[in-house]
Amino acid sequence: MNATFDFSGRSIFVTGASSGIGRATVEMLCASGADVVAAARNANELARLAEETGCEPLKLDVSDEAAIDEAFLSLGAFDGLVNCAGIALLERAVETTAASFDRVMAVNARGAALVAKHVARGMIDAKRAGSIVNVSSQAALVALDDHLSYSASKAALDAITRALCIELGPFGIRVNSVNPTVTLTPMAVQAWSDPVKREPALKAIPLGRFAEPVEVASVVAFLLSDAASMVSGVSLAVDGGFVAR
Repeated sequence: MNATFDFSGRSIFVTGASSGIGRATVEMLCASGADVVAAARNANELARLAEETGCEPLKLDVSDEAAIDEAFLSLGAFDGLVNCAGIALLERAVETTAASFDRVMAVNARGAALVAKHVARGMIDAKRAGSIVNVSSQAALVALDDHLSYSASKAALDAITRALCIELGPFGIRVNSVNPTVTLTPMAVQAWSDPVKREPALKAIPLGRFAEPVEVASVVAFLLSDAASMVSGVSLAVDGGFVAR
């Protein structure tokens, strides 16, 4: 069964749009009629995505507050936001450095909060009810080796989701997180190609497989849509049952 949504006449801002879940989300939203501003750091991939989908590309580093502020000076109000920009710098807990910790937090948590601030202001000023979806991770919900800074950043993102939910709810703005398991982006396929690493991870997932980007994008689209009109403040695991163990 294929999930279909109609986002005709709606404008949606997507970060981390040049690859993986972000790219799949842009493709799905554009195919569903949305006007999408696709933001990422990789200008070449953005140009290719724009050619394929008709989205509006925007080169943006969400760890740069000044760049975010400048970008939104020329952007109008949106009906939706997908915060998908994220990085992972994996290292043992006893080897974590301030620089790597701060870098991950700056992109995964702070950047999402600052982009959401601008989008929410635009929604409020335009008196638009809207939906914000933060792409978090199962690493926010369970402990994983070598993921201290990444897990902390995604747990912070879930906390940001809840804070935005209660502050923006009175304006008709819903805010949710999705928390996917390992998702088979090109980078993840390479990272999990070693059977010694892959097989134990798969055994921990009751459905016995990793997620495809489109499977996460479908849940994002649901949370953006009117079908989720009474859903706000949740951290929705898209993990084949991983966190149920």
